[in-house]
Amino acid sequence: MREILLSGLAVGLLKVLFATVRVEMEDHAGLTNNRLSGPCIILFWHNRILGITAAFRKYYPAARPGVTVLTSPSRDGEILARIVAGFGMGAARGSSSRRGARALRELIALIRKSRDIAITPDGPRGPRYTLGPGAIQLASLTGTPLVAAHAKFFHASRMKTWDGFQIPWPFSRIRVVVTAPVVIPPDLSPPQFEEWRQRIEDHLKKTALDYD
Repeated sequence: MREILLSGLAVGLLKVLFATVRVEMEDHAGLTNNRLSGPCIILFWHNRILGITAAFRKYYPAARPGVTVLTSPSRDGEILARIVAGFGMGAARGSSSRRGARALRELIALIRKSRDIAITPDGPRGPRYTLGPGAIQLASLTGTPLVAAHAKFFHASRMKTWDGFQIPWPFSRIRVVVTAPVVIPPDLSPPQFEEWRQRIEDHLKKTALDYD
C-alpha cells in the first residue's frame, strides 16, 4: 500500500513538473523518429532518470513497441516500477546481486518481442558512473545495439544520495542527447568482455562530459 501511495503521488507531481519543463532532443541513433530498425538497449546514468523520463514522454514514437526499464527488486525498485508504469513504460525486476539471471531471461524475451530496454548501468546503488556487466552481457547475447543517452539539466537540485540524483527545476530546460548505436560482438572471452565493458563505460562518461 505504501508503494502504491508513494508512486501515485510521485507520478502526479512529475507530470505537473514535466508539463513546465522544456525538453530538447539531439538524436543520433534514429530512435525518436523510428529510423532505428529493431530494438535497442538505452543506457543512461542513474542520476539522470528524470531527464530521460521527460524526454521519453515527449519524443518516444508511438510506432515503436515500447520501453521496458530494468529496476531493482527492492522496495525502492517497486516504487520506480510503478512510476515508470505511470508514464507508459514496463519494468523488469532484477539486479546483478538479486534475480539477475531471471531478469536477464526476461529482458531477452522482451527483446525478441522488439521491446526497447532501458538500463541505468550504475544502479541501483553504484558506484556512480561505473558500468555493471549486465548491459554488455545482454547486448552480446542478443546482438541488440547499445545507445547512450545523457540528460543535461540547466537548472536542477542535486540530492545527497550516492549518485547525486538530479531533479529539474520547474520551467527549466533539459537537453537530451542519444548517441549512435554500438553493437557488441558475440562469444566474448573474459578479457574481450572487460575491454568492451570499459569501452562502453568510457563512452557514457565522454557523452556526459561532451554535453554537460
